[in-house]
Amino acid sequence: MPELTFGEKLIIARTKLDLYQYQMAEKLGVHPNSIWKYERGEGKPHAAVVRMFDLFCEQNGIRFDEFEAGRNSGNADKGQTMKIVLAEKVSPATRAVFDAEQGWQVLAHDQLPDGLPAALADADALVVRSAVQVDDELMAQAPNLRVIGRAGVGIDNIDVDAATRRGIVVMNTPGANAVAVAEMAIGLMLALARKLTQANATMHVGKWEKKKLQGVELRGKTLGILGLGNIGLEVARRARAFGLELLGHDPFVSAAVARENGIRLVSAEELFAVSDYLTLHVSLTPQTAGIINHRTIATMKKGVRILNAARGELIEEAALVAALKSGQVAGAALDVFTQEPPVNSPFAGMENVILTPHIAGSTAEAQEAVGIQIARQVREYLKLGVVQNAVNLPSLTHEEYLVLAPFIDLADRLGRFVSQAAPQRIENIVLTYSGALAEAKTELVRNAAIAGLLAQSEDVNRINAAAVADERGIRIHEEKLQSQRGSATSVFGITLHGAQGTDPLTNSTRASATVLNGEHPRLLEFDGIDVEAPLEGNLLVYRNLDVPGVIGNIGTILGQHGVNIANFALGRERGGVKPGRALAVVQVDEDVSPEAIDAIIGIKGLLEARLVKL
Repeated sequence: MPELTFGEKLIIARTKLDLYQYQMAEKLGVHPNSIWKYERGEGKPHAAVVRMFDLFCEQNGIRFDEFEAGRNSGNADKGQTMKIVLAEKVSPATRAVFDAEQGWQVLAHDQLPDGLPAALADADALVVRSAVQVDDELMAQAPNLRVIGRAGVGIDNIDVDAATRRGIVVMNTPGANAVAVAEMAIGLMLALARKLTQANATMHVGKWEKKKLQGVELRGKTLGILGLGNIGLEVARRARAFGLELLGHDPFVSAAVARENGIRLVSAEELFAVSDYLTLHVSLTPQTAGIINHRTIATMKKGVRILNAARGELIEEAALVAALKSGQVAGAALDVFTQEPPVNSPFAGMENVILTPHIAGSTAEAQEAVGIQIARQVREYLKLGVVQNAVNLPSLTHEEYLVLAPFIDLADRLGRFVSQAAPQRIENIVLTYSGALAEAKTELVRNAAIAGLLAQSEDVNRINAAAVADERGIRIHEEKLQSQRGSATSVFGITLHGAQGTDPLTNSTRASATVLNGEHPRLLEFDGIDVEAPLEGNLLVYRNLDVPGVIGNIGTILGQHGVNIANFALGRERGGVKPGRALAVVQVDEDVSPEAIDAIIGIKGLLEARLVKL
């Protein structure tokens, strides 16, 4: 059997030393994208890079003998033949990844004469796309199953909770279609600029409307990219070749990553105001739903062109239709819709709108890449125990999981709380653990916190969160401390450092929380002010000067808008100049309307108000 590839050795070394891709890149003197490609089996490293890596491994005592011995025996973990079930049709290249392993048995979807449950009775891995429903009942027929690979992103057809309970890793393949979607976005932008769809349609009916179809150039125009994940950055890399000025908004991408890709980070308001073309590449969250609406469109440059190949729910359709008719928006290209397939779409028949049936990621190359990527991930897990792009919690025993589960949930909630209560561009994250929590395996608590912090940016989970942060240039630091609060035996804290921190003195945002009675997540402190509040439901978080009348006015306004207060937690600064700052976290039964928040912001002495949804 061949020895480990350079990419496989990179993965092992990074795992052993707990290094992110950018950190390994710094050690070897290469770009982080090169590490990413090598680990995917793409490209051949320069001899100097290999020598540098060998020296690095020698200095750090990294050896690969045990892994290569495991490969030569056909199994690094169990010493027996691996069985892989491909429950749906995959490309020959996907199957070839498994077939190359000596002694591995691979069953394709058309080689299951007794059905899928029977084939899984002694299977180690299951690979599916979107058709096969992998529920708890099916998993019960697979007592030896160790990993489920989803060739794609969505995992709606897999019962992840059931897999977690059974200790089965669930993996997907985010980013494998990023290039396909990015190319589609560029193509749609060109089609809008040059009126290609109208030109094609008129030619097919025998018309020659050359003068009517005069377009515009992309050169010198401003492209606004909302969301700088894998796809947004791929769009930027391609758009630079057209001479476009690139603006981007994503609070979860560092300035360094943006600069590397020629992007100037701006606020969402500035992005809307100055873009000639606006392309959407954010995931759907409560904060991004309907982000393109009557109010935001009114702030845009007249004649803007909008592209959406992300999620249909990002756009309020009625607002876009009205803007297209008025000329405020010159054109739109839509690949996704609120309802798919759309029925009686208001965009049908509009000449300045391009409609495509959710095909941005549907290329032969993307589908091939998805299959090969999941095959490699499954192979590396079975052979080396290396987990990539997992979406559940595979690394704890059942007993450990029961103990840590409340704190994993707490970390996720605290991350979401901080990201909504104090939104900013994150540069560094510091996580602190105290009490009994500091003695536990905290990797999943860490990842839950990062996933909560980045939840508004793109789809992240409790396994890939650290890798996503790494790709965004966000540095993570962890500290384990002894107990520092009387009755709270375990306290978890998050500190964010960024260019726009809420505290002008420290340029940071801080919060800490604990779990009461094993099940109730409670906020303990926020930005230096002690305040005990539940971390669930709808929370109105406001800062104010510590002067009379603020609390009463807030209660009055909420009552006037039909909002019932479930819990009202108060805190204030200790000592210092009078009046000091105060903080309140108000849990309410109903959603708080923008009108109510605007009224609250108008209260004398109020400094800031944010609505947090958990």
